[in-house]
Parts: sequence; structure tokens; C-alpha cells
Amino acid sequence: MKVGEFLFDCLKNEGISEIFGVPGDYNFSLLDTLEADGALNFVTCRNELNAGYAADGYARVKGIGALITTFGVGELSACNAIAGAYSESVPIIHLVGGPKSMMQRQHKLMHHTLLDGNFDTFKKVYEQITCYAAAITPENAGVEIPNAIAKARETKKPVYLTIPTDVVTANMMSRAEHPQRKKTDRASLKEAVRMIRARLEVAERPVLLPDVYAMHEGLGQQVEKLAEKMNIPIVTMMMGKGVCNENLPNYAGFYCGKLSSDEAVRQRVESSDCVLAFGAVWNDYNTGLFTDQINPLAVINVMPDHVQIGKTVYPNIIIDDLVDAFPAAGHSWTLPQQSPFPFDSQDATDDALTARNYYPQFQAMLRKRDIVVADAGTFAWGMAEVRLKKEVTYIAQGGWGAIGYGLPAAFGACVANPNRRVLLFTGEGSLQINVQELSSMLDNGCKPIIFVLNNKGYTIEKYINTVDNTEYNNIPNWDYHKLSEVFKQDAFTVQVRTNNELRQAIADAEKKCAKQLCIIEMITDPMDAPKIIHKMHQTVLEMENKSEGLLTLFTGKERI
Repeated sequence: MKVGEFLFDCLKNEGISEIFGVPGDYNFSLLDTLEADGALNFVTCRNELNAGYAADGYARVKGIGALITTFGVGELSACNAIAGAYSESVPIIHLVGGPKSMMQRQHKLMHHTLLDGNFDTFKKVYEQITCYAAAITPENAGVEIPNAIAKARETKKPVYLTIPTDVVTANMMSRAEHPQRKKTDRASLKEAVRMIRARLEVAERPVLLPDVYAMHEGLGQQVEKLAEKMNIPIVTMMMGKGVCNENLPNYAGFYCGKLSSDEAVRQRVESSDCVLAFGAVWNDYNTGLFTDQINPLAVINVMPDHVQIGKTVYPNIIIDDLVDAFPAAGHSWTLPQQSPFPFDSQDATDDALTARNYYPQFQAMLRKRDIVVADAGTFAWGMAEVRLKKEVTYIAQGGWGAIGYGLPAAFGACVANPNRRVLLFTGEGSLQINVQELSSMLDNGCKPIIFVLNNKGYTIEKYINTVDNTEYNNIPNWDYHKLSEVFKQDAFTVQVRTNNELRQAIADAEKKCAKQLCIIEMITDPMDAPKIIHKMHQTVLEMENKSEGLLTLFTGKERI
């Protein structure tokens, strides 16, 4: 078997049917092999950064994604997307076509390199932003390719494989190996379960807090069953948004430290004597800029490969095994009465568009099994408080937070499952970065509903900046509802300014989205923002007044 044939067979075995990327002379042999295979589809993007984001969105829907770039110029363009996937724990197989092996051994000065004869430089870059990086040869392909894919699957992180153009078509010279999956240390698991049971026996106010790793491990339904069986409230944070059905009676709301809109949710979490966290990450977004007051000693955090109870770590425990062995039997509490959520009621007046009236409309339009993509900015924070329906896939970067991620990620999600409705919520600042991928959406027959928030600049940056009236947070104005005309494709587009205009636009888009892409451009005041953003601004000011400064604010604090 040829190395390239073996590689693509391995990807198909993972359920990958589409690979994103941009053609380049060093990856032609990869693409020729892929086309000859016939069972894989190469999805061409407008640039490598967008291709990386698309592979990320695809992986969040299908479980794993793949990307092909050319050596040097192509792979470096994709660096930001791959770093984001590493930060967010999204598995992507990044394949890089490289110069011929002989050229590399002779240190020839080739194009797309630094012209220093060194062909290992970019692999060293990727070693910092992937969990596994390898240069493929005919001799090691049978070992390195399965190892890399297994690493991506187990760690939920991206991996990097660079393959010289001649190696793709070379015969394999090693037997294919099948890496053994890590196994749980049964003694460690038994002790962790015993300690969790002991904690539950004395707990009076437990709360269940599933987060990003539980979501990427696909444990949402198991966590829901635990919560129902034990009759305790579920609370989510920024990175774990979408992990569970938010219409369950157990779902209590969104927690974000001092930025939480619902004070009852904040009190419930911070007064809890047993926080059952599944895959929680205590970063600045999840903790409301480190304003949380959760008692670290009350936290039981079940991570992908270990369990931490207070200060004690129980190593070598696979998260699935702990969930299966979780001591839920015999423990039940009275579920607190659920309070209204921030956007449960709609405003019937025909006022100008504001966060107060358009977020309730977004919540009302959501359906079961929608795919919701929220780009960085005010939308990422506002949508975090919208109540999701059952089986909704929620895609946002709660850790990396790159503006411009949303559109190409939504493209990847559309390709991953054409039968599910995709809703993209993006600001005009984000859209101006990667708008080219709208062309790919139209060319591939994707039919998302895209909401573009046009508030004449980087509004969220105006709120976290303590200097008023800065020019650098303003951007040129476009007619976003006319973008489809640029790409010579038919789409439903409309510009709205009032509550009723948005309501009508949503109704029209829901009728038309089965046949065509829809763009709804929303014109709002430059400083319009949801309540959580105003709280963020106040928190920044308070910290500045305490002479802590933005540097201290965003570097954080130690957590036990």
C-alpha cells in the first residue's frame, strides 16, 4: 500500500469524509491521492486560516476534522486556527505536503522556506501548538500515522504530520500498528469514587457544573442523567455552553462569576459545599475575569485523565470510566425552584434594535438540533445566556476567542451535517476578517442563517478599554446585506433597524433557508451591548480603580 492511501484509509476509519484546505505545489500528490480515493471530498477554502477554522467547526460537529496545507507559507497561515483548536481541545489532523525527501536531505534552498536549508523549522513551531508532531517516511508511516490519530482522538487536541511529496506515493515499508488506548487505573478509580461518595453524603447544597472537556468527550447526556437521578441543579459556564439540554428542569442557568446576570445562579454556585465539575477549566472567560468566589476545596473536578477533589489528585482515570462508576445511588436533594432566564420574555414594542429586544428573538427561534455558532465579541457573551433547545450544538471559542472564527467555522459545520440548520451570530468586525469564506458557503450550497451585528466597530473592546473614544476600535462601514452580490450568488438578504423588522426578517429567513443562504444585517447603536458586557466594563473599572490594571486582570490568580 502507498503511504498516502494508508493515510486516507486511517482518516476514513475515523469518520472523516471531507478534508479542508488550499492547494499548493507541495501538496499536489496528497490531493491527487485523495481524488483517486473517491470516498473523500477535498473542500477548497479561500485561505489556509479559514480552512483551519472550517476544520475546527467540522470537528465540533463530527468529532474530528482534517486539514491539508502546503509547506511553509500554507501551514504558517493556518497556525492561528490550529493554536485555537489546541486551546479549545478540538481534534484536527493537520497534513502538510513538503518538498521531496532528496531536496530536504541535501538542504536545497527551496521556495516556501526560509532559504536556510533547514526543513525542520515549521515542525518545531507546530510542536508548541499540537499534541503530536511527526515527519512521515515510508519507514515510519505505519507507526506514526496511527499514533498521531490516536493522540488526537484521546486528547481532543490537533496533531501535525508533514509528508514529502514523494513519500505520499511511496510504498510503505513498515507494518501498520494499532496503538493501545490508555486504560484506567482501577485502584485510583476505586479511591476517587469512595471519596466522592463521602463528599456527597455530607453535602447539603451540591451543584453540577459540566464544562468544555465533558462537552468534547460527548458526555452531555450522561451528565444530564446524573443530575436527574440525584435531583441537583446543572449550571454551565462559557466554555461548556451547549453541553446539556437547557430546557431540563434541572438546568439552573449560566454562571460567570461576578458577571452572572442571575444573582440566584451565582449564589447557588458560590455557596455550594460540593461543586461536581466535569471537565471544568478555570480560565478568565469561565470565571468572569476571575471574579468567581467558588471554594476550591468544595470542587470535585473530573478531567479527561484524572480526578481532582479539593487539593488531592487521583491520576490515570479516564473520564468515561468515572462517569460510569459515579456514586449517584442513594443521593438525592430537593431541586431549587427555577427562576426566569434573562431572555425568556419578548418585547412586543417596535423600538430600535437593542440587546434587550433581539436576544429574546434569537432564543425564541431556536429549534431542536440546531447548530449555533457565536463569533467573538458581544455576541459570544450575549448568546452564552440564551437558553438552548435539546441536542443543539453550540460552537464558540470560550478560550482562544479569535475574531473572524465564526464564519469559516460555520462553513465547516454546514459541511459536516448538511441536514441540520446552522445559525451564525457574528459582528461586522469579525466578518471583515474572514468574509471570503462566504464565497465557499455559496459555492458549496450551504444555507445558514447569518446575523451580522453592525454597530460600527469593535464594541466589546470599547467596553474593556478604560480609555474612551478611541479611534482604533472603529472600522469602515460595509453594506453587509449586499455581500452575496459580490460573490455572484443568489441569497436572501435584508437590513433591519427595529424590533419588528427583525421579527419579520427571521420569519422570512426561516421560510427561505431550506433553499438559500440568508443574511440579516442588524443596525444598532455603537455602544449597544447585553447586560453581561456592562458588568464586564464595571468590573474592569473597579479593578483599575484598585490600581490592579488590565495586566493583572487578564493574567489571573492561582487556583488550588
